Amino acid sequence: MSHRPSSGLADVSTAILAMSRHLEVRDVLKTIVSSARRLLDAEYAALGVPDDHGGFAQFVVDGVSDAQWKAIGPLPRQHGILAAMLQDARTERLADVREDPRFEGWPSTHPDMSDFLGMPVKDGDDVIGALFLANKRCPKPAGGCGFTEEDEDLLRILAQHAAIALTNARLYERSRELTIAEERSRLAHELHDAVSQKLFSLRLTAQAAAALVDRDPVRAKGELQQVAALAAEAADELRAAVVELRPAALDEDGLVNTLRTHVQVLDRAHTAKVAFGTSGVRALPAAQEEALLRVAQEALHNALRHSGARAVNVALVRRGQGAVLTVTDDGKGFEPLAVRRAGRHLGLVSMRDRAGGVGGRLSVESAPGRGTTIEMEVPGG
Repeated sequence: MSHRPSSGLADVSTAILAMSRHLEVRDVLKTIVSSARRLLDAEYAALGVPDDHGGFAQFVVDGVSDAQWKAIGPLPRQHGILAAMLQDARTERLADVREDPRFEGWPSTHPDMSDFLGMPVKDGDDVIGALFLANKRCPKPAGGCGFTEEDEDLLRILAQHAAIALTNARLYERSRELTIAEERSRLAHELHDAVSQKLFSLRLTAQAAAALVDRDPVRAKGELQQVAALAAEAADELRAAVVELRPAALDEDGLVNTLRTHVQVLDRAHTAKVAFGTSGVRALPAAQEEALLRVAQEALHNALRHSGARAVNVALVRRGQGAVLTVTDDGKGFEPLAVRRAGRHLGLVSMRDRAGGVGGRLSVESAPGRGTTIEMEVPGG
């Protein structure tokens, strides 16, 4: 690897375009950090977004393995060099960060770092984050820093565009949150109207059945069958509305853990054996993760409610920069040529729409008596 920074216009342009390609804050932060590390040829890079309590709301690193990051422990507090970066809003270029009087040490599992370049990310006069780079991959001048003035200039350009990308991503997420809040309100009204009517009908029908049990058992049986049908309709309407809400678990636990937990719950709740396996999957753009989860939920519902399967297997594996979800059951299957009827009944149209909406693809393989396999692939970020 070259020890000179990637200072060409094409390299800077590539980094800036990569940042502007994402709309989710998490994806933007990761791209900023990886772009900075690659552009300046550093061993480590990080970006901290401060909270209002002396810590960091988010702290994204590049060059540190997942195992190392887990061993380091909680997010750092704003102290030492980190505090100086955020409070004084000035660039810091140090020959050895460990020799700086503001240095307060780090956990024993923290990677060892020496030369250091830090720069605030500002939106106007507001510091919205700070970029940190350490261990320039080059021979160090005696007593000097590996990072140069040219590196500092490059990082300043990157930080200016990072501020724009991060601000745009935050505005997008706020707009999305408002849209979700409006949608939740709409769904609440729909649930109240539709399900309340169903429950009212359920109560009247159950009362009629109770009155008929002794004098007309045959009619009572018919009323009870109507109770069951109304209950099923109410459940379907609830499920159709609730499935449109993005679960909090996806944001908190990530796609793999959310899917694993969902499968474990279904495995306990049904007689069919439901299993989950995964391999090499990395974090994906939030919209793709949500689409994968929704398709998995729909496919699992179909397999467990309609197919009569004894075993259902869910797999999520890495493919290139993206991932592939596969849901396979050993149930009764169906004739794919009857796509119009089956598509409505099994939600295949909505699953294809979800896949297409995030640049992915969906395929369905099935045959009477041979089970069903649903596969969805997304391209990643």
